[in-house]
Amino acid sequence: MNGRSDRLPLAGLCALAVAGFVTILTEALPAGLLPQIGAALGISQAAAGQWVSIYALGSLVAAIPLTAATRSRRRRPLLLGAIAGFAVANLVTALTASFAIALVARFLAGVSAGLLWALLAGYAARMAPPALAGRAMAIAMAGTPVALSIGIPAGTSLGILAGWRLTFGLLSTIALVLIGWILVAVPDFPGETRSDRPTLRQVFSIPGVRPVLAVTLCFVLAHNVLYTYIAPLLDTFGLVGRTDRVLLAFGFAALVSIGLTGALVDRWLRPLIVASIALFLASTVALVFAAQSPVAVYGAAMVWGLAFGGAATLFQTASARAAGASADVAQAMIVTAWNIAIGGGAMAGAIILETVGADGLPWAGAALLVIAILTIKRASPKNAGA
Repeated sequence: MNGRSDRLPLAGLCALAVAGFVTILTEALPAGLLPQIGAALGISQAAAGQWVSIYALGSLVAAIPLTAATRSRRRRPLLLGAIAGFAVANLVTALTASFAIALVARFLAGVSAGLLWALLAGYAARMAPPALAGRAMAIAMAGTPVALSIGIPAGTSLGILAGWRLTFGLLSTIALVLIGWILVAVPDFPGETRSDRPTLRQVFSIPGVRPVLAVTLCFVLAHNVLYTYIAPLLDTFGLVGRTDRVLLAFGFAALVSIGLTGALVDRWLRPLIVASIALFLASTVALVFAAQSPVAVYGAAMVWGLAFGGAATLFQTASARAAGASADVAQAMIVTAWNIAIGGGAMAGAIILETVGADGLPWAGAALLVIAILTIKRASPKNAGA
């Protein structure tokens, strides 16, 4: 469990993966239930989409300050505190009839996510033998595609059939169970000593960190412009009420992606990042021209899932390689960029939805991915964390 064995501590890494699962599901579940949430609270779908934005804002404002303030603290109590935050926030969301109170709960859940994501990759690497650090991070990050492939479609279906409040209540229960699992299977680690602490500016100035942050921002922004408003986008393709099925196709492809990423990330990091962006760009172009073809839409969703499934592992690994001993601070910066993109995607998507219409969403995603490709082209392999 402490990295001195030549085996991966699977029970502990799987607990971290479940933590990521809870985080992603808490974040993204509203995207599949915008009509139901809007109807229950008497708000528009665009307003309901701000549940995603406020969550991202909580992560954005918390990740770097909390990481900086807790760098000397032992790791497991911080991890448990973040999971407890999800338990409380999701319970409040499930029970309240007030949109304002729900927004506060979502913000607090985002704060918990900011702390958790800053911990997760570094925690996984410290639990594993050095030669298997990339694979350990891939396992710990597997909660993301599992949430997207199984959790979101299942949660969407359950929310449609039994009510969205039940899904958030179940998330609170999972978080409580996870606390016990972490106490049993996840070791504690000390924080950094004062002499180990470079400043935030010094970490940001490391040449390889900035390209990774820029590519992460563009990629995740493109993803959230599309994913947050997937329901109204599918309506334009004549797939009304098919959100859960399309997300299922997306998610199964994402599971394949995380498997391939885990097997190849330690040797082929940069090519995998390039391939991921190229596949995502191809899927956005397909959505632009999908018209009323369900086959094209499902195919585009699967290519999109194949591109996105391993993205968290790829960007976290690139960041960790670029930053070296300052990996935890760099991870907090990745979390910040990721959540700027989540919130920005929700807000930008709402503007596009209300002005241009859902047809404009794939165009916006494609433009952002072109910028990501140009950023990688300008960065040398060394300066891209690869």
